[in-house]
Amino acid sequence: MKLFFVSSNSHKFQEIQLILREYHIPISFYQTELPEIQSESIEKIALFSAKTAFSEINQPLFTEDTGLFVEALNGFPGPYSSYVFKTIGNRGVLHLLDGESNRTAVFKTAIALIISNTESMTFLGETKGKIALSERGTKGWGYDPIFIPLEGDGRTYGEMKIEEKNQLSHRRKALQLLSKFLSNQYPHITQGGSV
Repeated sequence: MKLFFVSSNSHKFQEIQLILREYHIPISFYQTELPEIQSESIEKIALFSAKTAFSEINQPLFTEDTGLFVEALNGFPGPYSSYVFKTIGNRGVLHLLDGESNRTAVFKTAIALIISNTESMTFLGETKGKIALSERGTKGWGYDPIFIPLEGDGRTYGEMKIEEKNQLSHRRKALQLLSKFLSNQYPHITQGGSV
């Protein structure tokens, strides 16, 4: 059996595939729209999506949910990041922060892994940063042009090559935890074998 990443977002798959290649974990992409529950917890959202996907394909898989949590907006858009991006975009978020000196934000990614009907777990990765004053860069997608990671050199994710972003990203941190778990519990996956 293969390990599938289930999402409607091919950009996420490309990013995740590049990172997991470093850990010798091959994945396949199952592209589909997944239902998202309304929850304050991105872990619960990812796990609900994973359980829904597992009932559909009945194969070991993982899903992910990511949120941008802006301190001055009391954590908004947080778990509603995807919807907010679709409706008001980066310009809307920048407008909400107009005149605000506190630009602190954190990007969080929750990965939900389901191996079987009885085995599931979540992994959380975070990257602290701040919101830029304007959109910068054309790389990446979503909020990348307005998020400046603290660990970086002052550029937004949108100004970085994907390999550079992948070294600092919230997604990498969650994937590192996933990789460690798989290497310890299911080492044959790291060799491209079956579960």
